[in-house]
Amino acid sequence: MYRIMRRVVSTSFLFIFLFGLSSGLFAKEVPFTLEDRDRLIRMETTLREFKDAVDKRFEQVDKRFEQVDKRFEQVDKRFEQVDKRIDQLFTFLWIITGIFTAITVSTISFAIWDRRSMIRPFELKTQAIEQRIKELDEGKLEKLILSLRDLAKVDSKVAEALKKFSLL
Repeated sequence: MYRIMRRVVSTSFLFIFLFGLSSGLFAKEVPFTLEDRDRLIRMETTLREFKDAVDKRFEQVDKRFEQVDKRFEQVDKRFEQVDKRIDQLFTFLWIITGIFTAITVSTISFAIWDRRSMIRPFELKTQAIEQRIKELDEGKLEKLILSLRDLAKVDSKVAEALKKFSLL
């Protein structure tokens, strides 16, 4: 629209300029009349009206551009709000990930602690039994084997059993 207006204005000035030059070539010197003066005044008022109309159009276009700029600013603000929401979402996801990790680690730790606390009494009982067996092994087992050897001298079945296990 602006280009069309510009062309119209420039074409009209060019036409007036050329008309003014051409009239000077072919015209004879005519005195400036009252009618010429009225024409110039009408031409001047027409040009002023045209200029005012063009100025008003330019002002309207400027207002529209300002409205478009305001809309772009609103869109920019909305994008900023969306960016903030996405940042909040990422923060929330990191928090959830941290909580999940903490729960998982605490559950595994509790399971390990529970197993150790359950196994410890059995370990103590096993150690006590092993200690008793060691005590028994040291003296009583040897005495038992010796007594069985003495018995094997009298009883042939005991002698065979001891030979079978390489104790005789």
